[in-house]
Amino acid sequence: MDLEARSLQPNVKDVLLAKLREYKSDLNNLKSEHKRLASANSNQAARDDLLESGMADAMSVSANQRGRLMMSTERLNESSDRIKESRRTMLETEELGVSILQDLHQQRQSLLHANDTLHGVDDNISKSKKILTNMSRRMSRNKWIISSIIVVLVVAIALILYFKLSK
Repeated sequence: MDLEARSLQPNVKDVLLAKLREYKSDLNNLKSEHKRLASANSNQAARDDLLESGMADAMSVSANQRGRLMMSTERLNESSDRIKESRRTMLETEELGVSILQDLHQQRQSLLHANDTLHGVDDNISKSKKILTNMSRRMSRNKWIISSIIVVLVVAIALILYFKLSK
């Protein structure tokens, strides 16, 4: 998940990496609290066993131990709930990241397709420009040829009229 977050755009990446660090630190804190509670419970139980041998009232010690055990169990359950909630949030964040990556992939594909289409249109425009240039040259050449033919015909008609009228 860390690698996926690092491959995103900088503005999204910073937010996701900050959340990921926060979730990791929460998870580490909960783990250390769980270990502390577990070791405190075992140390407390050993201490109580030693002190119990010297105490006369076994019933009050048992009730006291039961109360502490209930509190420890409650704390452990709360810690487990927080860990589950953190895990659920982490999974939601991961799903969101995957969704964003898929959207970005689709957008990239669309941009690549648009780029290919643009290059195709550019090629067609270049071909059209060449064809129009050739057509313009031919039209200009045909104008010169027709103009030359008209001039030759006018000169020929003028010469014919000149010779016909001068006789």
